[in-house]
Amino acid sequence: MPFVRAKEDGTLILSLYVQPRAGKNELAGLHDGALKLRLTTPPVDGKANKAVIAFLAKKLKLPKSAVILHSGLKNRRKQLQIIGLDEQMVRERLGLP
Repeated sequence: MPFVRAKEDGTLILSLYVQPRAGKNELAGLHDGALKLRLTTPPVDGKANKAVIAFLAKKLKLPKSAVILHSGLKNRRKQLQIIGLDEQMVRERLGLP
């Protein structure tokens, strides 16, 4: 399964594997079919979820409202809905093939 896929309505679903409490915030390649994201934020009181959205919105040059947590609220595996970009643009802005 690819880490980014298009839905019928034109939005994208981005599959992530999040590693909280890392040394720095960064994308770390692919992990088991998902894009791995390392975050310094601990997974307490939803702070890591907010950090995921903020990091990706900045990286994708989108407002935070265009990056929506679709599933994985309390899980390292998350799916985010991306509004306003196509798959090619997401890959380019994330620096991935």
